[in-house]
Amino acid sequence: MPLEAGLLEILACPACHAPLREEPDAEPNPELVCESQGCGLAYPVRDGIPVLLVDEARRPA
Repeated sequence: MPLEAGLLEILACPACHAPLREEPDAEPNPELVCESQGCGLAYPVRDGIPVLLVDEARRPA
């Protein structure tokens, strides 16, 4: 289930404060990915709720 566009506009990476984008190919485990090239953390979305905790984020490959 995609997040509302208005919600994505106000969310930011808690680590570096860069914007987040939805990762469309992350099904069945949706993620929000930091757009900063220096950070790139991927935050899980569980039951339609973004989990914006650095400890829960996946590091870029």
